[in-house]
Amino acid sequence: MNGKRAAVFLDRDGVLNRAVVRNGRPYPPATASELEILPGAAAALAQLKSLGFLLVVVTNQPDVGRGTQQRGVVDDMHGRLKEALPLDDFFVCFHTDENQCQCRKPQPGLLFLAAARHGIDLTSSYMVGDRWRDIEAGERAGCTTVLIEHGYREQGPRAGPAVRVNSLLEAVDWIAGHEERGHAHPAAALKVKLFADGADLGAMLELRANPKIAGFTTNPTLMRKAGIVDYEAFARDVLLAIPDRPISFEVFADDFSCMERQALKIAGWGENVYVKIPVTNALGEPALDLVHRLTHCGVKVNVTALLALSQVREVADALAGGAPAYVSVFAGRIADTGRDPVPLMQAALELLRPHPQIELIWASPRELLNIFQADAIGCHVITATSDILKRLALIGKDLRQYSLETVRMFRNDAIAARYLL
Repeated sequence: MNGKRAAVFLDRDGVLNRAVVRNGRPYPPATASELEILPGAAAALAQLKSLGFLLVVVTNQPDVGRGTQQRGVVDDMHGRLKEALPLDDFFVCFHTDENQCQCRKPQPGLLFLAAARHGIDLTSSYMVGDRWRDIEAGERAGCTTVLIEHGYREQGPRAGPAVRVNSLLEAVDWIAGHEERGHAHPAAALKVKLFADGADLGAMLELRANPKIAGFTTNPTLMRKAGIVDYEAFARDVLLAIPDRPISFEVFADDFSCMERQALKIAGWGENVYVKIPVTNALGEPALDLVHRLTHCGVKVNVTALLALSQVREVADALAGGAPAYVSVFAGRIADTGRDPVPLMQAALELLRPHPQIELIWASPRELLNIFQADAIGCHVITATSDILKRLALIGKDLRQYSLETVRMFRNDAIAARYLL
């Protein structure tokens, strides 16, 4: 864990203290005197402490933002919890959904803030909650998630937790067994670097807080889908927010002289910038001469849209002896043609081995499995969209539990649709 500690993040109402349930929905107690700590909570948390976990409460309290609750009352409740339970810290969001903040669960901001303050390894940590917001926040932060089911009349988590239990005591028993079996979050063991591929600034900032995300890539197609109008303004906003990890921006000209002008301009935006150059222009003319000139004048390039092994060989020759560079082979598109991309990617690695300044990117993955395939062959980097990265929370999930959740999903959708036979 690189010297960092693991934590168990805990929702408050319904996990540590009894929630007030009205019409099947949970609400917080109105006053400190109404706060009722759930039976077994103290013993459960003492067991977690004995396992070496930090215990951190992360809770939404939007009634303060709505003006129907006083912040001092919330502080009094947390004082009572702190006196009765071995808790290390509290992180509270007082906003409502209308504020669109990054700290209100299901956003993971509270967990990221706690991780920064206490040096927490999120991928070795757990999130225990009783609502879908808790589980999705934990998954977005890279934690293993545990749902305490109380039968609320509300939506469930979209991806599902690692396990469902009926009480905090059961949650702690499961966590203890999980630790005993040595089941740290499998994502923590990955050696391949994960780059997030997208053009949504909010999502990029959220992913930046995840220590497993080592870099970012984007392209004109993704930017257009995201509604980006001003290319340079968007890029500069991204670089201002993310100055510490490699980010690839692509040229969009088709004439090589215009490509070169754009590449030099983009390269000047920041030290962490890589300039994406397509392997050919739209006429099929190779960009090898341009790549050679750019890399040998110190521009860090990311040569993109390669599919054939011969292209890898030619690009490696053009990049030889130049600045640090990436070669992006679109393994997903290779798979779309019915070919297994793994042998080709292995061969590409061998072609790049004599050039230590060049790293191979497994681009356009189609499923989470591709991350493990890239890791297994020693690929340097894999890019993935947010949709794929969210599935990291499913790694190692019990298949029988996943099966049950699938059956329940079908059943709930049929009921919601009011089908009759």
